[in-house]
Amino acid sequence: MDTLTPDPTDMRSVLGHFCTGVAVLTGIDHGEPVGMTVQSLVSASLEPPLVLVCPQRTSISWPRIARGGVFCANVLGAGQHELGLQFARSGGDKFAGVSWHSSDTGAPVLDDVLAHVDCRIHAVHEAGDHLLVLGRVVGLAAEGRSGPLLFYRGGFGALAS
Repeated sequence: MDTLTPDPTDMRSVLGHFCTGVAVLTGIDHGEPVGMTVQSLVSASLEPPLVLVCPQRTSISWPRIARGGVFCANVLGAGQHELGLQFARSGGDKFAGVSWHSSDTGAPVLDDVLAHVDCRIHAVHEAGDHLLVLGRVVGLAAEGRSGPLLFYRGGFGALAS
């Protein structure tokens, strides 16, 4: 590591001061729902409509989602931190006890989420220990019944009322 490259622990600590939302990416792999929690969901372009997500290259769930060529980004609301944790775990049935329905692409839309963005995978680029995934938006909706679930300095939170 050169002297101009920060330590990964410092990167995590400093960038942890940037608050993000929390989303669950979902897809279908061989008829089975698959999902994972992400902090990165960015509107990348309005024309054409693109979003950016950044799964870790070591993710076990991402290759299963990618195989289907589509994903749905389910934006979690303030009271849904347990749902975020459930999909962040490795292994097991992440959909146990979770109600959902299929989007137009077939990807799972989790019931009662704040919003969802249904996408076809447009491009995937390698970026260090993560992938930059551009999704072409084909459908989206927002319920807006609550504020967002936030992630800040290693923990979940919500906007103050």
